[in-house]
Amino acid sequence: MYECRDCGREYPLTADAPWRCDCGHALDFGDLPRPADGGPPATSALDRDRGLWAFADFLPVGERVTLGEGWTPLVDAPAWNAEFKLDYLFPTGSFKDRGAAVTLSLADALGVERVVEDSSGNAGHAIATYAARAGLAAEIFVPADAKPAKREAIERTGATAVGVEGSRQDVTDACIERVETGKGWYASHAWQPAFFAGTATCALELAAQRGWSVPDVVVTPLGHGTLFLGAYRGFRALAAAGWTDDVPRLVGAQAAGAAPIVEGVHGPDAAAGDNDAADGIQIREPARRDQILAAIEETGGEAIAVDAETTLGALDRLRERGFDTEPTCAVAPAALERLRATGAIGESEDVCVVLTGSGLKA
Repeated sequence: MYECRDCGREYPLTADAPWRCDCGHALDFGDLPRPADGGPPATSALDRDRGLWAFADFLPVGERVTLGEGWTPLVDAPAWNAEFKLDYLFPTGSFKDRGAAVTLSLADALGVERVVEDSSGNAGHAIATYAARAGLAAEIFVPADAKPAKREAIERTGATAVGVEGSRQDVTDACIERVETGKGWYASHAWQPAFFAGTATCALELAAQRGWSVPDVVVTPLGHGTLFLGAYRGFRALAAAGWTDDVPRLVGAQAAGAAPIVEGVHGPDAAAGDNDAADGIQIREPARRDQILAAIEETGGEAIAVDAETTLGALDRLRERGFDTEPTCAVAPAALERLRATGAIGESEDVCVVLTGSGLKA
């Protein structure tokens, strides 16, 4: 079932369940599966040919819709004294495929026929692609000024891309209006808990690739917190199952001028500035703001805003060293460099940075 962790209401897990609680808070699964006691399996025993479904014991739905996503490379990045998890190497070129695979598997299991989503690009492309794989109709609401390449990628799947003038919130509002008139199931990367169950597999893979150890620090871009919260939940699930001993400190890198989590942690001055380069995380009202802030507090983590100039400089450095990512990804290694320079992350600390979107989509 779904539950609200704010007011305690519960809702049945059905196709016509509400997309958020009556109190306005985001919903989560009441009880996710966890593996039987006995410790982690040998990493060689995990069937990587199943992709992220190798971790089916942690997922809320069985394998129904898949394109073989998962097990992205974990590589050394000596120039940053870190490891990079290359989550831009997915069927649609972004980490959002993790969430889309689980979300569309749930939609299929519930008998949904049409899904709707609002997205500036990558999430919409992922939902549209996995809906096509499942044989479901899809309607994706996008900003009217979305990058043409991303809109075209959505439309090539057979989905309908609906351009909406105005702010990013206007796009969400138009999508929600469609949902509330009964014209589609909200496959939202910000609200649908199955999406976060999917992104949690990034943490599960990372730990497995490291022999069931976790880094001291994990750095991700941070908009709605789709990956940030997913990683937090994945690391917590591993620790609860006794497969790992700790949960890393989590660092979220936001775009200056659209950094509500940084503002919540450090005040408005720390969030000020401008960063139109990181268009994928231009989120001023994240749906799960309270949960993101709690994850930062509970892990001893951090949130930091990165401006456009710093982002583009970091992007050049990434590409010069073989990491062909889109600009939004570059806020994460840029944040690592700044926090190392201030001593907030020590030179001897073990750090992993997740790179989230392909440069082919830029």
